[in-house]
Amino acid sequence: MESQLEGDDEVVLLAPASPFSQYMSSSVLSFSIIAVLESSVPIEDDDSVILSEIRDVFLPINPRFSSIMVTGKNGEKNWKPVKVNLEDHLQVPIFPVGKPLEFYDDCLSEYLTKISMDPFPETRPLWEIHIFRYPTSNAAGNCIFKLDHSLGDGYSLMGALLSCLQRADNPALPLTIPRREGSGKKQGKNSNAVARAFKAVPRFLSGVVDTVTDFSWSFLKSTLIDDDKTAIHSQEDGVELRPISVTTLAFSLYHLKQIKSSLNVTINDVISGIVTYGTRLYMQESERETCNGECTALVPFNTRAMGGYKSVSEMIKPNAEMPWGNRFTTLHFAIPKLRPPGDGDSSNPLHFIYKVHRMVKRQRSSASVYLTRQFLEFSRKLRGPEATAQYLLRTFKNTSITMTNIIGPVEETILSNHPIKGMYFAISGVPQNLLVTMLSYRAGF
Repeated sequence: MESQLEGDDEVVLLAPASPFSQYMSSSVLSFSIIAVLESSVPIEDDDSVILSEIRDVFLPINPRFSSIMVTGKNGEKNWKPVKVNLEDHLQVPIFPVGKPLEFYDDCLSEYLTKISMDPFPETRPLWEIHIFRYPTSNAAGNCIFKLDHSLGDGYSLMGALLSCLQRADNPALPLTIPRREGSGKKQGKNSNAVARAFKAVPRFLSGVVDTVTDFSWSFLKSTLIDDDKTAIHSQEDGVELRPISVTTLAFSLYHLKQIKSSLNVTINDVISGIVTYGTRLYMQESERETCNGECTALVPFNTRAMGGYKSVSEMIKPNAEMPWGNRFTTLHFAIPKLRPPGDGDSSNPLHFIYKVHRMVKRQRSSASVYLTRQFLEFSRKLRGPEATAQYLLRTFKNTSITMTNIIGPVEETILSNHPIKGMYFAISGVPQNLLVTMLSYRAGF
């Protein structure tokens, strides 16, 4: 549904902002996604080529990239199309030349910190592209996309970035995004129907109990119950306004898949187990007295029917199966604790993987994540988007860590004839001391 805004000489069609876009552009929430593409070759100095790519490839991806958020007379928010001055959105920092790689490593880190804190001007579309042309320890140059979260969730915005990339082996072919895989063995078609029916009843009852328990706990975490004060959770206000520090670490997907197959769990379970285990060890080294404090992880859960990746052109179709936008809710799970000495192996990471697997599998099989989304929608209609955004702020603030992941392309990619050897992303504006993002990509250059 579109509305019209009448000016002196024109009529502008406005697209209503989705509920989550309104939350992400409220006075209390302002998240930005910073995606970094590492080039294996130097990035040329010709800005006209980059501007041409932005105009011909990036802007047409979605109308939101050429729109600004406006507020109507009744407080409703809409996307208003505007003329885009590309030069305003392309930024190229200047640093001294001829310095060692370590110098430019620090420059890149400080630059990411700076742009993460700089607010978007309200008078132009909510995205920027930064070209860091200096060599670092990891790349010959970096292309940085900064996008306001109100433009879309990670799934949508990753689709936008992938639309700018091409396969290195054959640019004419589409990128391949692997399907999400579950764990466990599937029942055969010839399984006894009566036995399945008898098993379905207790599973249904268990699901009802889990749904009530998980939703109640998530609601309490978002309103009343804060995590303990630890090395990764300061319990202080205004954390989202402080500078961020971005650190990257690469894992072998081959090794992760080996662990997945051996333990009969998912890749996400393996990664989450490794992250939570490493976090507890860090907490133990930092503050041994609080290393086993009550800590909760928050996982953004995509509510689309995630049968596989859909291109941007498919996402923006009317009545699309996986439409563009912010379509996620949140899932809480308690971070496993280190076992005390004498109670098994306190440093066994398998304990964390199995623990995470059981907790996440139970919550994903319940309807709590969908109830949470429905509750947010009910809250928006009853109390308005600002009050709902305040609820989401407390949801993040009362937890210790957010973990989010995106499935990337299988093939090696190029961006405007620049081979991409690595990619990662960070999120700024989150009221937490620790946030972990994960992106799969085959970096073969």
